[in-house]
Amino acid sequence: MAVTKGFGPETVHLAVRAGLTRLGENRVQEALPKVAAEPGVEWHLIGHLQSNKARRAVEAFGWIHSVHDTPLLQRLESIAHDAGAAPRLLLQVNLTGEPTKAGWEREDFLHALDRRSELVSTLRELRHARAAGLMTIARFGAVEEEARATFRRLRELRDRLEQAAGIGLPELSMGMTADAEAAVVEGATLVRIGTALFGPRPA
Repeated sequence: MAVTKGFGPETVHLAVRAGLTRLGENRVQEALPKVAAEPGVEWHLIGHLQSNKARRAVEAFGWIHSVHDTPLLQRLESIAHDAGAAPRLLLQVNLTGEPTKAGWEREDFLHALDRRSELVSTLRELRHARAAGLMTIARFGAVEEEARATFRRLRELRDRLEQAAGIGLPELSMGMTADAEAAVVEGATLVRIGTALFGPRPA
């Protein structure tokens, strides 16, 4: 997935003309004019999603990678019902313990793998939004083995959640330009590439 955050609609237009059809953005508000200009591509929201922007996100994005708790998951399902939409959702897990990262903390997510948990019940009851998998971000500057260990843990958590909920969760959104290869080795299906495609973001 080509990450166009920080770049304007003209760069997005050139990217689409070059054949890129799966684009990622971090902020809903920044993305809206780009989505309006290029409605024919597959748009992914990869940044933190505030609850008050959930409706705009469902309207603009086909994929939301940053579902960070069960109440947001439930809200997105309700909005999808009202909007007649079917966004694909990924649950973000914070496996590095960094306070700057959103998502379920690892221990909290482990507790949520119980078959009777609110998360598992909500996943089973989705009728409009569609749970697609999990997402994580490795520690910035992590060496390959550390990054691979983070991505491996996400894959293992995905496998356990599939068993607990009895549903398929085929997608693993993990890895960026610096650790893309490590992510692919550990099973990434969605890799977020920005710098390698577009260079450093404008200041």
